[in-house]
Amino acid sequence: MQGNGGAAPVIRKKVKGGELAEFLSTIRQPELDAEKILFLCIGTDRSTGDALGPLVGTMLVEAGYPYVMGTLEAPLDASNMIERLARIPTEQKVVAIDACLGQPASVASYQVSNQPMEPGKSLGKQLPAVGDYSIAGIVNVDGGQKYSTLQSTSLYRVMVMAKEIVAAIRIAFPVNSVSTKSQVKEDEG
Repeated sequence: MQGNGGAAPVIRKKVKGGELAEFLSTIRQPELDAEKILFLCIGTDRSTGDALGPLVGTMLVEAGYPYVMGTLEAPLDASNMIERLARIPTEQKVVAIDACLGQPASVASYQVSNQPMEPGKSLGKQLPAVGDYSIAGIVNVDGGQKYSTLQSTSLYRVMVMAKEIVAAIRIAFPVNSVSTKSQVKEDEG
């Protein structure tokens, strides 16, 4: 499925939870498995809506995925992102996962792409684009008070969405149950 100049065509689409595994399967290549992907789970444990990434990261670590950055214990957020991104090997394939706000009809959907995402952009933050692939979970309606909206987002919705993302990853990139590799461990700060 090669596009212009040998590059893969750009994929950007909105999907429901049941379609996430299908998207992830389209990006899977024979040489790309759970042992060769870093899941970059962006967000903070200090905001319900923005905890989607760290919840996914925690669930992936618990499921045995070897390369995860961003968990409830050690969130990957604006305060530490640039420093921690510098530790990612350039040859590592990265799936970036983050929460975002969207239109009322899009809540509980996912914006998926085979392109990097720009974390914090809607909140006016200037952070680098991250990921070879991206999943942005639309956790609530985009309105005027973005921080307040993220703070008051339903924890139940965020938990359901985190479980959907992890289930899709487990289908598309099953972790080798006999793997002895350990998670990306970093400074906990």
